Amino acid sequence: MRAHPLATDAVLAFGAFVAMVVGSFADPHGPHGQPTFGTRTPEPFSLLLMLLGAVALVFRRRHPREVLAVTCGLTLLELTTGEPRAPVAMSAVISLYTVAALTDRPTTWKVGLLTMAGLTGVAMLAGPMPWYAQENIGIFAWTGMAAAAGDAVRSRRAFVDAIRERAERAERTREEEARRRVAEERLRIARDLHDVVAHHIALVNVQAGVAAHVMDKRPDQAKEALAHVRDASRSALNELRATVGLLRQSGDPEAPTEPAPGLAVLDELADTFRHAGLPVRVMVELGGGAEALPAAVDLAAYRVIQEALTNVRKHAGAGAKAEVSVVRVGPSVEVTVLDDGGEPPEGAGAAGASGGGHGLLGMRERATALGGSCFAGPRFGGGYRVHAILPT
Repeated sequence: MRAHPLATDAVLAFGAFVAMVVGSFADPHGPHGQPTFGTRTPEPFSLLLMLLGAVALVFRRRHPREVLAVTCGLTLLELTTGEPRAPVAMSAVISLYTVAALTDRPTTWKVGLLTMAGLTGVAMLAGPMPWYAQENIGIFAWTGMAAAAGDAVRSRRAFVDAIRERAERAERTREEEARRRVAEERLRIARDLHDVVAHHIALVNVQAGVAAHVMDKRPDQAKEALAHVRDASRSALNELRATVGLLRQSGDPEAPTEPAPGLAVLDELADTFRHAGLPVRVMVELGGGAEALPAAVDLAAYRVIQEALTNVRKHAGAGAKAEVSVVRVGPSVEVTVLDDGGEPPEGAGAAGASGGGHGLLGMRERATALGGSCFAGPRFGGGYRVHAILPT
């Protein structure tokens, strides 16, 4: 209906025309005050007015005020000339509802009061019926209800749109805040790394130069300089380890956090998790071996698998099992890590359900940096799924 509004209005117009024609054969003042059907026949001119009013309704949403003016004019002709009177006013009622639903409240009040007063006044003063006839009161009631219903629908739509807009704005604000915090954290870590590396490497360089200069003539002083080099390098390593450790999630198993060159040692990575109690099934189909992959893609695939299995080990329940597949599909490598969820421990959810660490964000950043994508989310029936596409 929203995709084809003109067709929808055409169907509505046809239904209104049928209803007006059927209603024109009914006599509200039958025997014993009961309405009867088939006791009167509308005039050809009334049928023409009903047809024109229905045709005008086809364009009610494109030109709501113009259609209201046309249908009101047709209704006024029927009210002053029709005998017996046909329900041409139905087209004006529908048009008034449309105007109220598509405009604002002040416009609805003005147009609604003008339509109610105009049609009711003409029906009472210029029509062939007494001014107090129930048909005249009915015109007043139906036009008033049409304006009220249209205004209520417009208010409801505005309320729903406002809620949706606030939700979208809040989502954008959260995303912007997350990006800002990530950027600030990266800048802080970069500064820390710069301070650590710049200070200690400069010290190592100076002491190494001293050792090289006095190595032959004063070996004792050279040994002292080399001892300073060793102490400075040890301090640099400790500070680097502490700084980089801030990026890791608390509680990560020791085994999978060891550095690895790529998919060539994927079986060794899987063995570390198997020794930690997590059954892992690995399937690799690259067509040319891991050596055929670019180094960045090889490393990114390994890190995605490492992080995904770490999440399974941390968050999945007892007895969980994991499956890893690495498949070349055209110009890309698709990495998939699945787990069945196991038996969730008390107070815990599926793998990655907490979403509080940087692991998922890191996987997405690695994939995005290569022009790929990474999706992580719960599986139907339990467990978790990580799927990364890495262009080669």
